[in-house]
This record gives sequence, C-alpha cells and structure tokens, in this order.
Amino acid sequence: MFRAGRPSHTVLRSLLLLLLQAVGRGLGRASPAGSPLEDVVIERYHIPRACPREVQMGDFVRYHYNGTFEDGKKFDSSYDRHTLVAIVVGVGRLITGMDRGLMGMCVNERRRLIVPPHLGYGSIGVAGLIPPDATLYFDVVLLDVWNKADTVQVSTLLRPPHCPRMVQDSDFVRYHYNGTLLDGTAFDTSYSRGGTYDTYVGSGWLIKGMDQGLLGMCPGERRKIVIPPFLAYGEKGYGTVIPPQASLVFQVLLIDVHNPKDAVQLETLELPPGCVRRAVAGDFMRYHYNGSLMDGTLFDSSYSRNRTYNTYVGQGYVIPGMDQGLQGSCMGERRRITIPPHLAYGENGTGDKIPGSAVLIFDVHIIDFHNPADPVEIKTLSRPPETCNETAKLGDFVRYHYNCSLLDGTKLFSSHDYGAPQEATLGAHKVIEGLDTGLQGMCVGERRQLVVPPHLAHGESGARGVPGSAVLLFEVELMSREDGLPTGYLFVWHEDPPANLFEDMDLNKDGEVPPEEFSTFIKAQVSEGKGRLLPGQDPEKTIGDMFQNQDRNQDGNITAEELKLKSDEDQERVHEEL
Repeated sequence: MFRAGRPSHTVLRSLLLLLLQAVGRGLGRASPAGSPLEDVVIERYHIPRACPREVQMGDFVRYHYNGTFEDGKKFDSSYDRHTLVAIVVGVGRLITGMDRGLMGMCVNERRRLIVPPHLGYGSIGVAGLIPPDATLYFDVVLLDVWNKADTVQVSTLLRPPHCPRMVQDSDFVRYHYNGTLLDGTAFDTSYSRGGTYDTYVGSGWLIKGMDQGLLGMCPGERRKIVIPPFLAYGEKGYGTVIPPQASLVFQVLLIDVHNPKDAVQLETLELPPGCVRRAVAGDFMRYHYNGSLMDGTLFDSSYSRNRTYNTYVGQGYVIPGMDQGLQGSCMGERRRITIPPHLAYGENGTGDKIPGSAVLIFDVHIIDFHNPADPVEIKTLSRPPETCNETAKLGDFVRYHYNCSLLDGTKLFSSHDYGAPQEATLGAHKVIEGLDTGLQGMCVGERRQLVVPPHLAHGESGARGVPGSAVLLFEVELMSREDGLPTGYLFVWHEDPPANLFEDMDLNKDGEVPPEEFSTFIKAQVSEGKGRLLPGQDPEKTIGDMFQNQDRNQDGNITAEELKLKSDEDQERVHEEL
C-alpha cells in the first residue's frame, strides 16, 4: 500500500518511478467482471451517523486496513503489526488508489477499496509481495483525521442559566472529564478516580489544547473539546493509551473556578426595609444557610437540622470567608456568599463532602444578631392622650398585654392567647430582665416595642419554645399599675397605724387574736383605704403569711407581746447591729 512499504527506500524510489511511468502510459487491467478498471471502486459498507468532517487533500489520517488479492489472499495488514497507519493524504506518500479511496471518508467509516494496477503497483509490483499487474483489495476503517491548520474545536453541550464567572488564564479549575480518541476509544476519565482534575489554566500544567478549550467556561457547563495532536501529545503520544499523532476528544464538566487573588463575593438576594443596624465584628449571630459547591452540589444545610447556626462574627469561629461575608448584613437579609478555597478549607478540603480546592457558596438568611454589650432597645409606639404623671417603677405591680416573637417574625407567645393581661412586680425577678427593664417608665395605656438581647432574655440555653441565643421582640401595652411595697413588706399603712393596734385587732377583747380576727381586721383596713396589701398576690395567702410572721410561738394566736410592726422590727435590728 505504501510507496515506502517493506522494501528499502532505494527500491521504493525505483518502484515509485516505474509506477509513475506506468500510470503515465495509462496501464490498466481487467476488473473482476472482465472489463478494465479506470478508477478506484469504493464500497462504503459502514457509514457513521455523525460525520463532522471528511478527509480532504493534505489531511493527516490514522487508519487500519487489511490488504488482499482478488482470491482473498492477504498480502498486508496493519492489524498484524498492531500499528495504525499515520500519514498525510494526497501528497504522494500513498499509492494513488489509496489516496483517492480515502478522500471524503469519515471517522469510523469502513470502506472496501478495489484498486486497479495502474493506481496500485502497476506492471512492476513489489518483489516477493505483490505480483505485477495485481488488482488490490483494501478493507479500511478510518480512526482519525486532522490538518495542520486545525484549531481546538469547542462545542457547548450544556450551559447553566446563571454564570457567575468564566475561566480565564491563571485561574484554578476543578473539572471532570472523559477522554477518548477521535474514534471513541476511551483512554482516561476522572470519574473512575472518584475526584475532579484540579489544575491551573494557562500555566503550562495542561496540554495546550486543553488550556485553550477551558477558557470561557462557566461552572456547571459541559463542553466537548476536540484537540489536534500538535496541541496534545504530538508525534510521541502518551504511554500506551494515546498513540502518536492522535486527535483527542474531551467531554468536560466544569465544577468550579477561582483565582488565588479572589476575594469573597457578596450578592444580596433580599434586603428587608428599614435596616437600621448591620452586623460588625464581635456580634453574635444566628443564621440559616444552605452550603453548596459551585456546581450546585449541596454539602450542608442548617435547615436539615432544624436549627440555626449560632456564632460570633469576626472572631475566627468560622472560616475566614464566612467571617467576612456575614459582616455588614442586616437582620432578615438573605445574601449569597461565594468563598474561594484559600478563604475556606484550602487544598485539603474537609470531610468527605468538601473536596480540596473547592469554591463554596452559602445562601444565608440572617435571623438575628446582637452584641454582648447591647442594652434593651425601646421604641414607643403610642402614648395615651392624657397627661401621664406616674410611670411604672421598680416594685410596682403591673398588668400588661404582650406579643413576643423572634426577629424573623416567628410568633412565640402572646398574653392575648390567655385572655388576660400578664401580671408582674417589677424588680421581683419574675420576668426576664430585659422585659422588666422595658416596662419601667411606661404610662398606663402606653405601647412599646422592645428588642431584648439574649443575655437579658433566656441566654444561650433558651427556654421552652425559645431557641438558644435568640433576640426577642416584644410589643407591650401597659394596662394598669399599682404602687409596690418596700422590699420585705406584705402590708403598708397609708397613714399612721392606730395607737392601740392590738386592742383594735382583738375584736372580742379576750387578749388573743386568732386568724379569723386578724383577717377581718386587715381586710377592713384595706377596704377603708387605711392600708394596702402587697399587690399581685392572693390576699388570703398574704394575710396568712402576715399572721404567721406575728404568731411568733406558733400557737395559733397573736398576743400583745407578739404583735410588732415591721418598721419597729427593722429599727430593733438596726440597734442590735449597732
């Protein structure tokens, strides 16, 4: 088949000269049917469905063949040599019949060529191999075709609708690929190794054709990249899997791309109106997030655990990129934070879900944040039209309605659900400190909004229905207020007590005051406005506690010696201490 076949180069040059002379004289022989063949007979017995290019004059081709005579006797085969033919077509390096028979052929096409003698080895033949005037039969399969003028061919198979950035020179990329020869023979795949191929682009780490083919790709994009051999492994090939002068086809899926100079990228997805405060370093934040790789693969989500992620911002408790990305956010804001690997988990990755050199994308919803130094934030929503001369103070007994929610609007509690106002004595540690503070200074009928940080609410542990470290939002309305009593007092007189207190209390004048007489007397003082009991307590229990305090020998009766006012007791205690 070759003019440079098995004989020496000198013999072949002589054969070539004789063959050209024979062709010039128009030599021909009979076809199998008995008539002379003027040209190559081409039988295309397998034509592939897709034929992106056909062989043209000057193309470089790689093919296998079997060569036989008319009787079927084989005279040559590339299969027997386990070596493809790799040669340029149409420049005189092949017998004329083969040159013509290969024209227009597609990769993976199979042809049977009948080459008359004058287009083969003519009247001379090849000594010991091909007799003179032999008609030659070739079964050919084309495996590769390229041209020195070829460039890298890029076909986009799938392009995602959102492309945050495209590959540029000096970027670091992670991608999956299937590598095949032009005839579809697979030689390598990243999928079999269970990991992406990670490398820099345009830095000489890749074959030139792949460097070119990756440029402009988006994360999640799929491409078919066809690379001619002079932009791949050229005349040497690579090992046993890529033969010399082989065109390469890569099916590539780009997973992610970044540049070592990249900073954190922020995209605001939703910004609530009225953002009066933004997170700064040192704030403690609660947020939800979905974490994914650049190709959309989800690796973690706080939603799956049904609780927020809680951390300090800017203090090194989270990866540096997240520390940066959370600062400047508003409560209720949704933002997308794209973090390059050098600000995430670096070259090593972490666990089995975040590979090395992975770009991370977090879709974050800021639930709330606070600073450990934050006070209660108080905003007056409305005040009663009439003048307010007295406001709630420590020790006062107050009744108020409230609605309590998280800052994201999640409703927690409401006094309206119980059909009655909440009752509390301010400063008695019966309500959370922040609410106690927020109720002070209110007028009856006033409405306030209170933002209570967790260190003034339920702290890191939370409470029933309240998450740990949650900032609470209260809307409160003060319904009533009563002056409280001094600490330790259960009853106070509005004026001086009776001069003969025991005689007035001893209703039957028997020298003893039982519980019934004591209760009747105290209730009469309250009814007549002469004194008042500790507000917010069951009057019967309060009077019972007062009786127990005065019945010092616990015999069920109070005597004149036992009865003492608390103010007198306090004075005696001072003298004793002095």
